[in-house]
Amino acid sequence: MRAGALRHRVAIQQPVTSTPEGQAEPVVTYVPFALDAWASVEPLNGREFFAAGGRQAEVSHRVRLRYLAGVKADMRVLHEGRALDIKAVIDPQERHRELVLMCLELQP
Repeated sequence: MRAGALRHRVAIQQPVTSTPEGQAEPVVTYVPFALDAWASVEPLNGREFFAAGGRQAEVSHRVRLRYLAGVKADMRVLHEGRALDIKAVIDPQERHRELVLMCLELQP
């Protein structure tokens, strides 16, 4: 992976579920997993569907970054004030050199 292609600074957050006292419903908050990771954020044109596990999820962005152990599909990427929900984590050729994250932009 060429370093010049990684021109965006992103943060990756992981969800933490807690149930405050007196409430029946759990509350999901996000805490930092990786701060200031260099990545390539590519918006996808039109509609692109990614089939994973028998489900289909619409994706709006492809995020490429150097391999980072522990990144999961329940996390999200923050980029320029926008939140991108990770739908799939791909390790091309399973060589642990880069990750491709298929993401859906969350609306505020």
